[in-house]
Amino acid sequence: MSALAMIPAARHEAVHAALRLTFGSLPQIDLQPIKGGVSGALIFRFTIDEHAHVLRLEPERVALHDRQRGFACMTAAAAAGAAPPVHYADAATGVAIMDFIPGRPLSEHPGGPIGMVRALGALIARVQATPLFPTLGDFRDIVAYLLAKLSQSGFIAPGQFELLSEGLARIRTALPWDTSSLVSSHNDPNPRNILFDGERVWLVDWEMGFRNDPLVDVAILTIELAETPELEDALLEAVFNANPNRALRARLGVIRLLTRLYYGCIVLDSMVGTLKSVPDVGFATLSPAAFRAAVADGRLASGTPEVAYAFAWMSLTAFIDGLAAPGFGEMLKIAEQG
Repeated sequence: MSALAMIPAARHEAVHAALRLTFGSLPQIDLQPIKGGVSGALIFRFTIDEHAHVLRLEPERVALHDRQRGFACMTAAAAAGAAPPVHYADAATGVAIMDFIPGRPLSEHPGGPIGMVRALGALIARVQATPLFPTLGDFRDIVAYLLAKLSQSGFIAPGQFELLSEGLARIRTALPWDTSSLVSSHNDPNPRNILFDGERVWLVDWEMGFRNDPLVDVAILTIELAETPELEDALLEAVFNANPNRALRARLGVIRLLTRLYYGCIVLDSMVGTLKSVPDVGFATLSPAAFRAAVADGRLASGTPEVAYAFAWMSLTAFIDGLAAPGFGEMLKIAEQG
């Protein structure tokens, strides 16, 4: 199968087995690469009998227990109708086969921004209603661990690290955390992991799935897709089927800051050992709107190390700016009181 020349030879046997077990034979396929995120997974589209599928190979560097967790979340979400149908998933080999969903821009949602946000809220509610995903740990501890790893990476100066560390410590001390209220969470529902097929929305790329606070996925959606108070309220109402109150909005604001730090740390961590030199992205520390404008006008090329590095520092800067915002202290106090 010449198409498999695009896949490392050591993984051909696992791919052959997946195709045979899924389709009953070893079909002749034409693999078309699909650009992935920072995980490093190899992702391909192929068609059999006019039906499009996705072949996904997790990086070999990913530990087996992490592949098991991610695949368990993906298959549970697919069974709940939140992720595309999964036909094959073997964590031991890191190979999965699922339906290909042809994506259209989220802006084409017939309900407009409000309709799209409500659909996303219903999608998150569906994920949260699935049987509980595996645990990975306290989200606050995970963020602290990632930040500590970066202290020796050379990406963060000592003064910057202290600002980030002190801000995280302040949040960890004040923010209540009830492990009995944790729910199944995607933990990375950014627009690149959301597919709109013209009728409904789906979530893909479940490698970060684990049990988490109900507001983490919501907070991530408010960063790019529900940025206004009106859209934020519509999202909260769709997820929780209730009008948001002052305490819920305050907790959401604090957790949104945690997700900013989380994204900055996880993207920089993915670049440790692979980034030969620090990219010159002087505008990386500007506002999220300025970052998106830089991508839109080509100053940052999508899919490059430069855009990833800039995104990471935009996220870290947003966290620091959020700590310094006039209303942060009051918001944290309200969240602490519940």
